[in-house]
Amino acid sequence: MKMFFEHDELEIVAWLVDGKVGVLRTDTLYGLVCRADNQAAVERIYQVKGRDNDKSPIVLIANQQQLFDRPTLVMEQFLETVWPGKISVIIPSVSAPWWIERRNTSVAYRLPDSDWLQSLLVWTGQLIAPSANPEGQPPAQTIQRAIEYFGDSVDFYVDSGEVTDESPSQLLRMNVAGEIERLR
Repeated sequence: MKMFFEHDELEIVAWLVDGKVGVLRTDTLYGLVCRADNQAAVERIYQVKGRDNDKSPIVLIANQQQLFDRPTLVMEQFLETVWPGKISVIIPSVSAPWWIERRNTSVAYRLPDSDWLQSLLVWTGQLIAPSANPEGQPPAQTIQRAIEYFGDSVDFYVDSGEVTDESPSQLLRMNVAGEIERLR
């Protein structure tokens, strides 16, 4: 287990590109992270977290070019009005890997409102980032709590202080026609 801080960005990128699994602060909370294109790392997160295999993960992106599917013009225009920010949008997908879709026909994305995280995502590509907690437990508000939850079962931790705003991201679903449904 390795401990990093945000200023260790190049080392964090190297660990993620190498297929490692870690805990870092997203724009909403601490999340278990790995590259979305690394099936073994994604499966490891599901195992470590005890996550339901049918539940798709949120995919963090740095820009719309990192979406698995090219958005329609209507989708693109809508996404530009809500991102970056604490809004996750479920978008229909035909190109995402099965280990991301998880028997669904869509993917939930968020473009975080964090310059540091956006910079990291430019270098790593898409990351999955379910909350840093075993299924059924409250999300870790500190890196110490995440360590208590996961110990050596993840490769690294990035300490970014305590999470004081526990409000989750909004969750919207967009269909192919561009109609929006608010889920949370």
